[in-house]
Amino acid sequence: MKKPYRDVKSLIAALLAIVLLSACDQQTSNASVASNYAIAPSFQLSSADEQLVSLPRLSNGVDIYLFWATWCPYCGQLMPHLQSIKDEYGDQVNIYAINVSENGDPVEYIKRNGYDFNLLLEGDDIAELYDIEGTPGLVLVDGRGQLRFDLGDLLAPTYKALEGLNHRQRSRRIAPWWAAQVRDQLKVILAQQG
Repeated sequence: MKKPYRDVKSLIAALLAIVLLSACDQQTSNASVASNYAIAPSFQLSSADEQLVSLPRLSNGVDIYLFWATWCPYCGQLMPHLQSIKDEYGDQVNIYAINVSENGDPVEYIKRNGYDFNLLLEGDDIAELYDIEGTPGLVLVDGRGQLRFDLGDLLAPTYKALEGLNHRQRSRRIAPWWAAQVRDQLKVILAQQG
């Protein structure tokens, strides 16, 4: 009876071929995942301490761009959840609080609430660049500068319990759901970057 592998060299060659084919297949798979997303538009804004910030950053981790205003009850309810995400993920996540349509004091608001966000001011043109139609707007940008998630693309749950509630009441109920969606997306993106 003839054995398929008579010598060690044949066995090693066969194993090497399998490993190489597997690696090529994995690279093809990763390339197709990476190419399915739009590139985030580049922009510059001034921070609260008057430094010019250029985004998107191309680095490991995920950037969250939150388009918000001090008067927005939905923003106010979402921000503590985003802070908990920042606390959980540390340096893997950067949050850029891009202030828009403002009539209050965003610097004081961030300071009073103890948020660890990068505050960027006067972001109305950037909100338009990112097709943000209301507050809060939120997008996730991966380390390759790709748009990976847009809160505006989600259909908010239409729970019967939300009917008849004012904006402040609705915001308290919807913000945890939004935060859960962001967490789910972060896990996927970070796993793919890992």
